[in-house]
Amino acid sequence: MGEFKVHRVRFFDYMPAAIRAMAFNRRTERLAVARADGALELFNFADNYFQEKVIPGQDGRAVEALCWVGRRLFSAGLNGEITEYDLENLRPRYTVEAYGGPIWTITANVQGTLLAVGCEDGTVKMFEVLEDRIQFQRNLDRQKGRIISLSWHPSAPLIAAGMMDMIRIFHAETGHATHRLLVERGVGASKSKEVVVWSVAFLSDHTIVSGDSAGKVQIWDGLTGTLVRTHLVTKWDVLALAVSQDESSLLAGTSEGTVVQFQFISANLDQQNKDWVRTRTFKNHSHDVRALVHTDTAVVSGGMDTQLVVRPLLDKVEKNTQESAMRRVAFPHRSLVSCAKKAGLLLFQFPDHLELWRLGESDGHGHPGDSLPVKRKPEKLIQLKRKGEDHICCSALSPCGGWLAYSTVTGFRLYRLQNNSISITKVSKLPKALRSAHQLCFSADSSRLFASSSNSWVVVVALNQPECKYLHTLKPESGSREPVHLLSASEDGKWLATANTACEVQVYDLRRMKLHCSVPVYGSCPTAMAVHPATGNLVVVHADQQIFEYSLLHKEYTEWSRRLQKQGLHALWLERDTPVTHVAFNPQNPAHVILHDTFMFCIIDQSLPLPDARARLFNQMVLKSLPEATRTLHRHAFKMCKSFQNLLCVRLLEDLSLVVVERPLLDIMAQLPAPVRQKKFAT
Repeated sequence: MGEFKVHRVRFFDYMPAAIRAMAFNRRTERLAVARADGALELFNFADNYFQEKVIPGQDGRAVEALCWVGRRLFSAGLNGEITEYDLENLRPRYTVEAYGGPIWTITANVQGTLLAVGCEDGTVKMFEVLEDRIQFQRNLDRQKGRIISLSWHPSAPLIAAGMMDMIRIFHAETGHATHRLLVERGVGASKSKEVVVWSVAFLSDHTIVSGDSAGKVQIWDGLTGTLVRTHLVTKWDVLALAVSQDESSLLAGTSEGTVVQFQFISANLDQQNKDWVRTRTFKNHSHDVRALVHTDTAVVSGGMDTQLVVRPLLDKVEKNTQESAMRRVAFPHRSLVSCAKKAGLLLFQFPDHLELWRLGESDGHGHPGDSLPVKRKPEKLIQLKRKGEDHICCSALSPCGGWLAYSTVTGFRLYRLQNNSISITKVSKLPKALRSAHQLCFSADSSRLFASSSNSWVVVVALNQPECKYLHTLKPESGSREPVHLLSASEDGKWLATANTACEVQVYDLRRMKLHCSVPVYGSCPTAMAVHPATGNLVVVHADQQIFEYSLLHKEYTEWSRRLQKQGLHALWLERDTPVTHVAFNPQNPAHVILHDTFMFCIIDQSLPLPDARARLFNQMVLKSLPEATRTLHRHAFKMCKSFQNLLCVRLLEDLSLVVVERPLLDIMAQLPAPVRQKKFAT
């Protein structure tokens, strides 16, 4: 492990945005997460919680609430608009103005035929869900205050609406309000303040549960409109509620960063008298918990500290399994860093701009583990602001450092770089096929650019100074419409491997410009892949941590891959909860495969035996201290190191030095101005 000189890069000042809303689709096991910058993320809970899709944000598009209708995803925000998303092309499909001012909440009935939104002007607006659009149907009785939260009854045409100081129950067919439930204010000085009902939940037995700004979780009888029980869970706000599918468990998220669980159980041996009893309190967040989801086995929460936390309920899962481990998703499961390995340049992607940096240099020599003196410090060369309102969805830097490209959902930009004079020139004439891209990749010799577009297509253009020329569009035989999220070009310029979110891996022959082969479809989504420069084998790592090596020459799995699958991967490797995000190879030793995820760096030595179940994977420091004879007995193929923190990128430069981009997990509130840190959510 001590054979590389390492550049530890800690100047990528990337900060994820706060989580504003979440919605879980139980049929597809997909979690949609909306962030404060308008970006949407889709996590596949059936595939090791992999973040399989990201829809970039847009200036002014602040999502306040999310809702699934079948496989369709809708959002609403304080801009007063309802948006449906195209989950194949990763962009908004259309937007409908509700004409009720800011929208605070959106929800759908169980049948998926109607959408209800709560507006600033006091109206609950109903929209009919049609095959390709939504259509306004009617307004329910207008109220004096804003509608903050909504919940449909699971079977009856009733809607509970949380407001200021009250809850209204509406009959969706007549449009009239049937009950008014007055919410108690706080005690002492807070008694003069209005109470905001941040969240409501309508249960099958007509029980209504509410969470409010006075820190209360209240249980109501929706048939009579009377208060049954009050639980004071915090001095501050209860911002979110979530109910399990069988309605036996209830979650409440607070502005203190806690999640409180209630269960509908009997307080004594008499099983007939059940009540909502507070059973657990989880402290997984440092600030407001803005969104909650209750799956069959876990508590899923998110909020101001930007982290998505999946905390298993141990009474619902088997102990000591992958499903029983708590997960914190802080950084995206995709690379935001591009490296020009021949020029020693790094490109950092932010939502609204790009930064181009030159690595520092050191002429010192030392022993493995030493910190070398810096002769030339890293230097920021260019900061490039994106055009328009759409946020950047992908970017790439050519290996020679002479080309830079980025794309939004509506536009594409290509630039020519001059490293000597540090100048940048926009390429004005682009092929019409380059309208937008999901992923970008340059060839190893920087002569071609590959851009994944709709329908799993890949557009190939030739780069000729100072313009580019369209060559071909590569299309898979499967006809899949799922977006390509991985592109990898071989060093010799012969192969291009693509992977889409339908778990399909295609390899194209770039000399003949046609499909060479399709790798057998594996049931987990690929997270990283690369073509070996010496053997021509394709190494693919999947979200479930499985590793495959496929021979492009023989169109079959290699003997090493078959042996690995037959023996099985080590339990500690499979228990890792972050996906591998990059694969590379050591030119000096063709048997070395380099991998990394957010917390781990690994070199797989294919010439050594695979580790058995008793072997220790994270043992590099221990092995280093052992005598040579003892060390030989413990050698195996997987050489792993966990001494890094929050690895965003690991790249191998042409001089065989490693670039390691790290990002400390900073407190998002500490980076906000003091007035914002001290201000509670506006009521």
